[in-house]
Amino acid sequence: MVSFDNTENAFSGKKNSDLNRSYWLFNMVSRPWMVNIGEMLTEWSIAMRLPITGAVKATIFKQFCGGETIEECTKTIAELGKYNIGTILDYSVEGKESEADFNATTRETIATIQRAKNEKNIPFSVFKVTGLARFALLEKCSTGAALTAEEELEFTKVHQRVNSICEAAFQAGVPVFIDAEESWIQVAIDGLANEMMEKFNKQRAIVYNTYQLYRHDRLDFLKASFADAEKKNYFLGAKLVRGAYMEKERERAANKGYASPIQETKAATDNDYNAALEFCVTHSKRIAFCAGTHNEQSSMYLTELMKQHSLNLNDKHIYFSQLLGMSDHISYNLSKAGYNVAKYVPYGPVKEVLPYLIRRARENTSVKGQTGRELSLIIKERKRRKGI
Repeated sequence: MVSFDNTENAFSGKKNSDLNRSYWLFNMVSRPWMVNIGEMLTEWSIAMRLPITGAVKATIFKQFCGGETIEECTKTIAELGKYNIGTILDYSVEGKESEADFNATTRETIATIQRAKNEKNIPFSVFKVTGLARFALLEKCSTGAALTAEEELEFTKVHQRVNSICEAAFQAGVPVFIDAEESWIQVAIDGLANEMMEKFNKQRAIVYNTYQLYRHDRLDFLKASFADAEKKNYFLGAKLVRGAYMEKERERAANKGYASPIQETKAATDNDYNAALEFCVTHSKRIAFCAGTHNEQSSMYLTELMKQHSLNLNDKHIYFSQLLGMSDHISYNLSKAGYNVAKYVPYGPVKEVLPYLIRRARENTSVKGQTGRELSLIIKERKRRKGI
């Protein structure tokens, strides 16, 4: 049976200096006021054009990112690979809105696919549709409103970008995740994802859509997606996550006067997440899925489901995944036990990935128990290494 308490396994890839940096960082993000001050200072430094990238790169960037380029991620890929943990290269540049930027992101995503080709340590690629399209366009498409002729042309280009990435993944034999985003643009993203799955998943799951189970409608949507895959004879690719936009979703729903799409309680989210795991395991002959979670109970539940259904630990249809720099006690212990595990490894120019890094800091501050758990495990391992 897997144990997530083994810190020797959990931090086997970290030197003492790495462990000390992690201790300092998680100590900092455990204090919301420090995160707020850090965010304000970072934004002010950028506005004043102060040279802060060196300090950022040596601290929070090093904890949560693999490098500034694909090539710079090579060391991280190799280090994770030593422990049979795969890498998912995630180009984490956000907030771009020009056609030139969208085309550049398309090329970069295809470059991650080419890097993954014939590389056993990179089992997946990933992209966000907002990296390829204007947010407002996706929002309008999701409402079903008629597009202008100019917008029709613009969305055709978006479709071409998504198709070119998925076709490159198909040709290279590298599965690709399409990340989920805010609910008010998700309809357009789901439409693109379902179309790409139907086109490229005839022999195996190449394209994966992402299901955010903190939404109360996503378990039903997962089941409907599977029914569509059965009807049209293709494999469903599913990445299961809890979700990343809860506060924003609730605030927008309250401001605009519609029912929040978010589950009323965390228990409801946990129940739907675990029900989604059970559904995918039960139908694993036609569903390939990745459990993207930092939740110990759900991770353990998936190992139990696999045992109940007599599935191999390294069943090619099932992966566990966590973010680089977080929940190593889950990733490394699962991998040590023989399960398929991959880490999301964000990368990009330091200044360009700052929004991602700030979000990670805020997530660790807001998710109940997240930072405390990380800190307690780090403290336990530091004591173990000192023989205390």
